[in-house]
Amino acid sequence: MKVCKFGGSSLADTAQFRKVKQIIQADDQRVYIVPSAPGKRDAADTKVTDLLYALHAATVRGDDAAAVFSEIKTRFVLLCNELKVDVDIETQLEKIASDVQEGAGVDYTVSRGEYLSGIILSKYLGFDFIDPADCIFFDADGKYASEKTRTVMRGRLSHSCKAVIPGFYGSLPNGQVKTFSRGGSDITGAIVARAARADVYENWTDVSGVLMADPRIVDDPKVIRKITYRELRELSYMGATVLHEDAIFPVFKANIPINIKNTNAPDDPGTMIVPNVTEKDSEIITGIAGRKGFTVIAVEKANMNAELGFGRRILSALEKNEIRFEHMPSGIDTLGIVLATSEIEGKQGLLLDDVYNMCEPDSLEVFKGLALIATVGRGMIRRVGVAAKLFTALAKSNVNIRMIDQGSSEINIIVGVDEQDFEKAIKAIYGAFYG
Repeated sequence: MKVCKFGGSSLADTAQFRKVKQIIQADDQRVYIVPSAPGKRDAADTKVTDLLYALHAATVRGDDAAAVFSEIKTRFVLLCNELKVDVDIETQLEKIASDVQEGAGVDYTVSRGEYLSGIILSKYLGFDFIDPADCIFFDADGKYASEKTRTVMRGRLSHSCKAVIPGFYGSLPNGQVKTFSRGGSDITGAIVARAARADVYENWTDVSGVLMADPRIVDDPKVIRKITYRELRELSYMGATVLHEDAIFPVFKANIPINIKNTNAPDDPGTMIVPNVTEKDSEIITGIAGRKGFTVIAVEKANMNAELGFGRRILSALEKNEIRFEHMPSGIDTLGIVLATSEIEGKQGLLLDDVYNMCEPDSLEVFKGLALIATVGRGMIRRVGVAAKLFTALAKSNVNIRMIDQGSSEINIIVGVDEQDFEKAIKAIYGAFYG
Protein backbone atom coordinates (compact mmCIF):
# COMPACT_ATOMS: atom_id res chain seq x y z
CA MET A 1 0.00 0.00 0.00
CA LYS A 2 1.31 3.43 -0.97
CA VAL A 3 0.79 6.98 0.29
CA CYS A 4 1.39 9.59 -2.41
CA LYS A 5 2.13 13.26 -1.87
CA PHE A 6 1.86 15.56 -4.91
CA GLY A 7 3.58 18.93 -4.82
CA GLY A 8 2.33 22.24 -6.12
CA SER A 9 3.92 21.87 -9.55
CA SER A 10 2.12 18.52 -9.91
CA LEU A 11 -1.24 20.24 -9.37
CA ALA A 12 -0.62 23.60 -11.02
CA ASP A 13 -3.36 23.33 -13.65
CA THR A 14 -5.91 21.03 -15.26
CA ALA A 15 -3.33 19.14 -17.33
CA GLN A 16 -1.32 18.37 -14.20
CA PHE A 17 -4.44 17.17 -12.32
CA ARG A 18 -5.08 14.76 -15.20
CA LYS A 19 -1.52 13.44 -15.00
CA VAL A 20 -1.99 12.87 -11.27
CA LYS A 21 -5.19 10.90 -11.88
CA GLN A 22 -3.44 8.72 -14.47
CA ILE A 23 -0.59 8.03 -12.05
CA ILE A 24 -2.98 7.03 -9.25
CA GLN A 25 -5.12 4.85 -11.51
CA ALA A 26 -2.02 3.11 -12.88
CA ASP A 27 -1.37 1.47 -9.50
CA ASP A 28 -4.21 0.35 -7.25
CA GLN A 29 -1.82 0.39 -4.28
CA ARG A 30 -1.88 4.21 -4.35
CA VAL A 31 -4.75 4.70 -1.93
CA TYR A 32 -3.99 7.72 0.28
CA ILE A 33 -3.21 10.97 -1.52
CA VAL A 34 -1.76 14.15 0.01
CA PRO A 35 -2.01 17.24 -2.25
CA SER A 36 -0.34 20.63 -2.03
CA ALA A 37 -1.92 23.87 -3.18
CA PRO A 38 -1.61 24.59 -6.93
CA GLY A 39 1.83 25.91 -7.79
CA LYS A 40 3.15 28.00 -10.65
CA ARG A 41 1.86 27.24 -14.16
CA ASP A 42 4.86 28.99 -15.70
CA ALA A 43 7.82 31.08 -14.60
CA ALA A 44 5.78 34.30 -14.55
CA ASP A 45 2.92 32.80 -12.52
CA THR A 46 2.31 32.99 -8.75
CA LYS A 47 1.74 30.06 -6.41
CA VAL A 48 -1.70 29.92 -4.83
CA THR A 49 -0.10 29.86 -1.37
CA ASP A 50 1.69 33.13 -2.13
CA LEU A 51 -1.60 34.63 -3.35
CA LEU A 52 -3.24 33.61 -0.08
CA TYR A 53 -0.43 35.23 1.93
CA ALA A 54 -0.98 38.39 -0.13
CA LEU A 55 -4.75 38.19 0.47
CA HIS A 56 -4.28 38.01 4.22
CA ALA A 57 -1.66 40.78 4.30
CA ALA A 58 -3.83 43.13 2.24
CA THR A 59 -6.84 42.46 4.48
CA VAL A 60 -4.86 43.11 7.66
CA ARG A 61 -3.56 46.38 6.23
CA GLY A 62 -7.08 47.42 5.27
CA ASP A 63 -6.19 47.52 1.57
CA ASP A 64 -8.52 46.48 -1.21
CA ALA A 65 -7.91 42.72 -1.60
CA ALA A 66 -10.45 42.23 -4.38
CA ALA A 67 -7.86 41.80 -7.15
CA VAL A 68 -5.91 39.15 -5.23
CA PHE A 69 -9.08 37.27 -4.29
CA SER A 70 -10.26 37.40 -7.91
CA GLU A 71 -7.01 35.77 -9.04
CA ILE A 72 -7.38 32.99 -6.46
CA LYS A 73 -11.02 32.47 -7.42
CA THR A 74 -10.18 32.26 -11.12
CA ARG A 75 -7.60 29.52 -10.50
CA PHE A 76 -10.00 27.26 -8.60
CA VAL A 77 -13.12 27.94 -10.69
CA LEU A 78 -11.15 27.12 -13.83
CA LEU A 79 -9.97 23.83 -12.34
CA CYS A 80 -13.50 22.80 -11.35
CA ASN A 81 -14.99 23.74 -14.72
CA GLU A 82 -12.32 22.03 -16.83
CA LEU A 83 -12.20 18.89 -14.65
CA LYS A 84 -16.03 18.83 -14.51
CA VAL A 85 -16.10 18.07 -10.78
CA ASP A 86 -19.22 18.54 -8.67
CA VAL A 87 -17.87 21.07 -6.17
CA ASP A 88 -19.68 24.26 -5.15
CA ILE A 89 -16.38 26.10 -5.34
CA GLU A 90 -17.83 29.61 -5.33
CA THR A 91 -19.57 29.02 -1.99
CA GLN A 92 -16.34 27.63 -0.56
CA LEU A 93 -14.39 30.64 -1.79
CA GLU A 94 -16.92 33.15 -0.46
CA LYS A 95 -16.74 31.53 2.97
CA ILE A 96 -12.95 31.81 2.94
CA ALA A 97 -13.16 35.48 1.92
CA SER A 98 -15.67 36.13 4.70
CA ASP A 99 -13.55 34.33 7.29
CA VAL A 100 -10.45 36.33 6.32
CA GLN A 101 -12.40 39.58 6.42
CA GLU A 102 -13.66 38.72 9.90
CA GLY A 103 -10.13 38.23 11.23
CA ALA A 104 -9.15 34.63 10.48
CA GLY A 105 -5.46 34.04 11.16
CA VAL A 106 -2.75 33.74 8.55
CA ASP A 107 -2.40 29.96 9.12
CA TYR A 108 -6.08 29.42 8.31
CA THR A 109 -5.87 31.65 5.24
CA VAL A 110 -2.82 30.08 3.63
CA SER A 111 -4.00 26.53 4.39
CA ARG A 112 -7.06 27.03 2.20
CA GLY A 113 -4.99 26.35 -0.91
CA GLU A 114 -4.38 22.76 0.19
CA TYR A 115 -7.94 22.48 1.51
CA LEU A 116 -9.55 23.43 -1.82
CA SER A 117 -7.02 21.45 -3.83
CA GLY A 118 -7.88 18.40 -1.69
CA ILE A 119 -11.64 18.82 -2.14
CA ILE A 120 -11.30 19.12 -5.92
CA LEU A 121 -8.91 16.17 -6.18
CA SER A 122 -11.06 13.92 -3.98
CA LYS A 123 -14.11 14.58 -6.19
CA TYR A 124 -12.05 14.09 -9.35
CA LEU A 125 -10.72 10.73 -8.12
CA GLY A 126 -13.91 9.58 -6.38
CA PHE A 127 -12.01 9.24 -3.09
CA ASP A 128 -13.08 10.21 0.44
CA PHE A 129 -12.00 13.61 1.74
CA ILE A 130 -10.34 13.80 5.17
CA ASP A 131 -9.75 17.23 6.68
CA PRO A 132 -6.37 17.14 8.48
CA ALA A 133 -7.71 19.67 11.00
CA ASP A 134 -9.64 16.71 12.43
CA CYS A 135 -6.68 14.34 12.75
CA ILE A 136 -3.35 16.23 12.78
CA PHE A 137 -2.74 18.01 16.06
CA PHE A 138 -0.48 20.60 17.68
CA ASP A 139 -0.31 21.38 21.38
CA ALA A 140 -1.08 24.80 22.90
CA ASP A 141 2.52 25.91 22.24
CA GLY A 142 2.25 25.03 18.56
CA LYS A 143 4.39 21.91 18.81
CA TYR A 144 3.35 18.95 16.67
CA ALA A 145 1.60 16.28 18.78
CA SER A 146 3.02 13.12 17.22
CA GLU A 147 1.42 10.33 19.21
CA LYS A 148 -2.08 11.83 19.39
CA THR A 149 -1.95 12.46 15.64
CA ARG A 150 -0.81 8.92 14.87
CA THR A 151 -3.59 7.37 16.95
CA VAL A 152 -6.41 9.56 15.60
CA MET A 153 -5.14 9.48 12.00
CA ARG A 154 -4.83 5.69 12.06
CA GLY A 155 -8.39 5.36 13.33
CA ARG A 156 -9.72 7.74 10.69
CA LEU A 157 -7.89 6.01 7.83
CA SER A 158 -9.30 2.65 8.90
CA HIS A 159 -12.73 3.90 7.78
CA SER A 160 -11.56 4.90 4.28
CA CYS A 161 -10.14 2.52 1.71
CA LYS A 162 -9.14 5.46 -0.49
CA ALA A 163 -8.86 9.07 0.64
CA VAL A 164 -7.39 12.49 -0.06
CA ILE A 165 -5.84 14.28 2.92
CA PRO A 166 -4.64 17.85 2.21
CA GLY A 167 -1.10 18.69 3.24
CA PHE A 168 0.46 21.52 5.24
CA TYR A 169 -1.89 21.96 8.22
CA GLY A 170 -3.61 20.56 11.30
CA SER A 171 -5.24 22.16 14.33
CA LEU A 172 -4.51 23.56 17.79
CA PRO A 173 -6.38 22.39 20.93
CA ASN A 174 -8.87 25.27 20.49
CA GLY A 175 -9.69 24.09 16.97
CA GLN A 176 -7.83 26.86 15.14
CA VAL A 177 -5.91 25.85 12.04
CA LYS A 178 -2.14 25.59 12.49
CA THR A 179 0.29 25.09 9.60
CA PHE A 180 3.66 23.42 9.37
CA SER A 181 6.49 25.48 7.91
CA ARG A 182 6.62 26.06 4.16
CA GLY A 183 6.97 22.71 2.39
CA GLY A 184 4.91 21.12 5.15
CA SER A 185 2.89 18.94 2.79
CA ASP A 186 5.94 16.65 2.75
CA ILE A 187 5.49 16.28 6.51
CA THR A 188 1.76 15.52 6.17
CA GLY A 189 2.55 12.82 3.64
CA ALA A 190 5.04 11.22 6.01
CA ILE A 191 2.55 11.42 8.90
CA VAL A 192 -0.13 9.69 6.83
CA ALA A 193 2.34 7.04 5.64
CA ARG A 194 3.33 6.23 9.22
CA ALA A 195 -0.27 6.13 10.46
CA ALA A 196 -1.34 3.93 7.53
CA ARG A 197 1.66 1.60 7.94
CA ALA A 198 2.38 2.14 4.25
CA ASP A 199 4.85 0.01 2.35
CA VAL A 200 6.13 3.05 0.44
CA TYR A 201 5.72 6.81 0.71
CA GLU A 202 5.82 8.26 -2.82
CA ASN A 203 6.69 11.94 -2.99
CA TRP A 204 5.80 13.28 -6.44
CA THR A 205 7.44 16.48 -7.64
CA ASP A 206 8.86 17.99 -10.85
CA VAL A 207 12.28 16.30 -10.80
CA SER A 208 13.19 12.65 -11.29
CA GLY A 209 14.75 12.21 -7.88
CA VAL A 210 17.38 13.81 -5.69
CA LEU A 211 20.32 15.19 -7.67
CA MET A 212 23.93 14.71 -6.63
CA ALA A 213 24.53 18.47 -6.81
CA ASP A 214 22.66 21.72 -7.41
CA PRO A 215 21.84 21.88 -11.16
CA ARG A 216 22.17 25.67 -11.01
CA ILE A 217 25.87 25.12 -10.28
CA VAL A 218 26.75 21.78 -11.87
CA ASP A 219 25.60 21.04 -15.40
CA ASP A 220 23.33 17.98 -15.62
CA PRO A 221 24.24 16.32 -12.29
CA LYS A 222 23.49 12.64 -11.88
CA VAL A 223 20.40 11.41 -10.04
CA ILE A 224 20.94 9.59 -6.75
CA ARG A 225 19.20 6.24 -7.18
CA LYS A 226 19.42 5.12 -3.55
CA ILE A 227 20.17 7.12 -0.42
CA THR A 228 19.80 6.47 3.30
CA TYR A 229 17.77 8.64 5.67
CA ARG A 230 20.97 9.78 7.37
CA GLU A 231 22.55 10.89 4.11
CA LEU A 232 19.43 12.75 3.00
CA ARG A 233 19.25 14.46 6.38
CA GLU A 234 22.81 15.71 5.90
CA LEU A 235 22.12 16.94 2.36
CA SER A 236 18.77 18.53 3.27
CA TYR A 237 20.32 20.41 6.16
CA MET A 238 23.05 21.74 3.87
CA GLY A 239 20.64 23.02 1.26
CA ALA A 240 19.26 20.19 -0.91
CA THR A 241 15.59 21.11 -1.25
CA VAL A 242 13.78 18.17 -2.87
CA LEU A 243 12.23 17.00 0.41
CA HIS A 244 11.37 18.92 3.58
CA GLU A 245 13.92 17.68 6.13
CA ASP A 246 11.30 17.25 8.89
CA ALA A 247 9.41 14.84 6.61
CA ILE A 248 12.10 12.24 7.11
CA PHE A 249 11.42 11.56 10.79
CA PRO A 250 7.88 10.08 10.80
CA VAL A 251 8.75 7.49 8.14
CA PHE A 252 12.22 6.90 9.56
CA LYS A 253 10.61 5.79 12.83
CA ALA A 254 8.43 3.34 10.93
CA ASN A 255 11.17 2.14 8.51
CA ILE A 256 9.06 3.17 5.51
CA PRO A 257 11.06 3.90 2.33
CA ILE A 258 10.42 7.13 0.42
CA ASN A 259 10.39 7.21 -3.38
CA ILE A 260 10.97 10.64 -4.94
CA LYS A 261 9.18 10.56 -8.33
CA ASN A 262 8.53 12.93 -11.23
CA THR A 263 4.89 13.64 -12.12
CA ASN A 264 5.97 14.63 -15.63
CA ALA A 265 8.05 11.46 -16.13
CA PRO A 266 6.25 8.83 -14.02
CA ASP A 267 8.19 5.89 -15.47
CA ASP A 268 11.53 7.25 -14.22
CA PRO A 269 12.64 5.23 -11.17
CA GLY A 270 13.44 8.35 -9.16
CA THR A 271 15.31 8.17 -5.86
CA MET A 272 14.68 5.59 -3.14
CA ILE A 273 15.30 6.82 0.41
CA VAL A 274 15.77 3.82 2.68
CA PRO A 275 16.66 3.11 6.34
CA ASN A 276 19.94 1.49 5.41
CA VAL A 277 21.75 -0.20 2.54
CA THR A 278 23.38 -3.61 2.87
CA GLU A 279 24.80 -4.14 -0.60
CA LYS A 280 28.26 -2.88 -1.50
CA ASP A 281 28.12 0.61 -2.96
CA SER A 282 29.32 1.38 -6.45
CA GLU A 283 29.43 5.11 -5.69
CA ILE A 284 32.06 6.64 -3.41
CA ILE A 285 29.98 9.68 -2.54
CA THR A 286 26.22 10.15 -2.63
CA GLY A 287 25.83 13.90 -3.04
CA ILE A 288 27.21 17.39 -2.52
CA ALA A 289 25.32 20.32 -0.99
CA GLY A 290 26.20 23.61 0.61
CA ARG A 291 25.10 26.97 1.92
CA LYS A 292 26.49 30.47 2.17
CA GLY A 293 26.10 32.90 5.05
CA PHE A 294 28.31 31.67 7.90
CA THR A 295 30.62 33.37 10.39
CA VAL A 296 33.55 31.89 12.33
CA ILE A 297 34.56 33.11 15.77
CA ALA A 298 38.15 31.97 16.31
CA VAL A 299 39.16 31.58 19.98
CA GLU A 300 42.79 31.09 20.99
CA LYS A 301 44.18 30.46 24.45
CA ALA A 302 47.41 28.83 25.61
CA ASN A 303 46.88 25.44 27.30
CA MET A 304 43.20 25.49 26.41
CA ASN A 305 43.15 21.69 26.33
CA ALA A 306 44.27 21.55 29.96
CA GLU A 307 41.67 24.00 31.21
CA LEU A 308 38.70 22.21 32.74
CA GLY A 309 35.30 23.49 31.56
CA PHE A 310 36.54 25.75 28.76
CA GLY A 311 34.18 24.28 26.16
CA ARG A 312 31.25 24.46 28.56
CA ARG A 313 31.85 28.17 29.14
CA ILE A 314 31.91 28.80 25.39
CA LEU A 315 28.59 27.00 25.05
CA SER A 316 27.19 28.91 28.03
CA ALA A 317 27.99 32.21 26.29
CA LEU A 318 26.13 31.02 23.20
CA GLU A 319 23.17 29.82 25.25
CA LYS A 320 22.99 33.06 27.22
CA ASN A 321 22.60 34.98 23.94
CA GLU A 322 20.20 32.39 22.46
CA ILE A 323 22.58 31.58 19.60
CA ARG A 324 22.84 28.15 17.96
CA PHE A 325 26.13 26.97 16.56
CA GLU A 326 26.69 24.81 13.46
CA HIS A 327 30.16 23.33 14.04
CA MET A 328 32.98 23.65 16.54
CA PRO A 329 36.30 22.36 15.14
CA SER A 330 39.14 22.59 17.64
CA GLY A 331 42.90 22.25 18.11
CA ILE A 332 45.11 22.10 21.20
CA ASP A 333 45.00 25.83 21.89
CA THR A 334 42.34 26.95 19.38
CA LEU A 335 38.63 26.56 18.91
CA GLY A 336 36.41 27.75 16.08
CA ILE A 337 32.71 28.45 16.51
CA VAL A 338 30.88 28.29 13.18
CA LEU A 339 27.56 30.15 13.24
CA ALA A 340 24.94 31.17 10.71
CA THR A 341 25.56 34.90 10.24
CA SER A 342 21.85 35.55 10.70
CA GLU A 343 22.09 34.04 14.21
CA ILE A 344 24.43 36.76 15.51
CA GLU A 345 22.90 39.82 13.84
CA GLY A 346 22.50 42.41 16.58
CA LYS A 347 24.12 40.06 19.11
CA GLN A 348 27.77 39.89 18.05
CA GLY A 349 29.08 42.50 20.50
CA LEU A 350 27.28 40.98 23.48
CA LEU A 351 28.45 37.48 22.54
CA LEU A 352 32.10 38.51 22.23
CA ASP A 353 31.92 40.33 25.58
CA ASP A 354 30.52 37.20 27.23
CA VAL A 355 33.18 34.96 25.67
CA TYR A 356 35.89 37.35 26.92
CA ASN A 357 34.44 37.50 30.42
CA MET A 358 33.73 33.77 30.76
CA CYS A 359 36.78 32.34 28.98
CA GLU A 360 39.50 35.03 29.10
CA PRO A 361 41.00 34.06 25.70
CA ASP A 362 44.36 35.28 24.45
CA SER A 363 42.74 36.34 21.18
CA LEU A 364 39.29 36.43 19.67
CA GLU A 365 38.71 37.05 15.95
CA VAL A 366 35.60 37.12 13.78
CA PHE A 367 35.65 36.00 10.13
CA LYS A 368 32.55 36.50 7.99
CA GLY A 369 31.67 35.47 4.44
CA LEU A 370 32.11 31.73 4.91
CA ALA A 371 30.32 29.06 2.87
CA LEU A 372 30.00 25.44 4.02
CA ILE A 373 30.00 22.50 1.60
CA ALA A 374 29.12 18.95 2.68
CA THR A 375 30.31 15.96 0.69
CA VAL A 376 28.10 13.09 1.84
CA GLY A 377 28.33 9.36 1.25
CA ARG A 378 28.08 6.10 3.12
CA GLY A 379 30.74 4.70 0.77
CA MET A 380 33.41 7.03 2.18
CA ILE A 381 33.84 4.95 5.31
CA ARG A 382 35.35 1.99 3.45
CA ARG A 383 37.28 3.88 0.75
CA VAL A 384 40.90 5.01 1.04
CA GLY A 385 41.84 8.43 -0.31
CA VAL A 386 38.44 10.14 -0.44
CA ALA A 387 39.60 13.17 1.56
CA ALA A 388 42.81 13.39 -0.47
CA LYS A 389 40.84 13.38 -3.71
CA LEU A 390 38.50 16.11 -2.42
CA PHE A 391 41.26 18.38 -1.12
CA THR A 392 43.37 17.89 -4.24
CA ALA A 393 40.43 18.93 -6.42
CA LEU A 394 40.00 22.12 -4.39
CA ALA A 395 43.72 22.90 -4.51
CA LYS A 396 43.82 22.44 -8.29
CA SER A 397 40.90 24.89 -8.58
CA ASN A 398 42.77 27.39 -6.41
CA VAL A 399 40.15 27.22 -3.64
CA ASN A 400 41.45 28.00 -0.16
CA ILE A 401 39.99 25.77 2.57
CA ARG A 402 39.13 27.80 5.67
CA MET A 403 37.71 24.98 7.79
CA ILE A 404 37.51 21.16 7.80
CA ASP A 405 35.06 19.11 9.86
CA GLN A 406 34.30 15.40 9.51
CA GLY A 407 31.34 14.05 11.47
CA SER A 408 31.85 11.12 13.82
CA SER A 409 29.56 9.03 11.61
CA GLU A 410 32.14 9.40 8.81
CA ILE A 411 29.44 9.82 6.19
CA ASN A 412 30.28 13.46 5.47
CA ILE A 413 33.22 15.82 5.11
CA ILE A 414 32.41 19.50 5.54
CA VAL A 415 34.74 22.19 4.26
CA GLY A 416 34.46 25.93 4.77
CA VAL A 417 35.50 28.20 1.89
CA ASP A 418 35.16 31.88 1.06
CA GLU A 419 31.71 32.66 -0.32
CA GLN A 420 33.18 33.84 -3.63
CA ASP A 421 34.67 30.34 -4.10
CA PHE A 422 31.41 28.50 -3.29
CA GLU A 423 30.28 27.56 -6.81
CA LYS A 424 33.83 26.87 -7.98
CA ALA A 425 34.40 24.53 -5.03
CA ILE A 426 31.22 22.51 -5.65
CA LYS A 427 32.10 22.13 -9.34
CA ALA A 428 35.61 21.00 -8.41
CA ILE A 429 34.41 18.36 -5.92
CA TYR A 430 31.75 17.01 -8.29
CA GLY A 431 34.24 16.92 -11.16
CA ALA A 432 36.79 15.01 -9.09
CA PHE A 433 34.38 12.17 -8.38
CA TYR A 434 32.15 12.14 -11.46
CA GLY A 435 34.04 13.96 -14.22
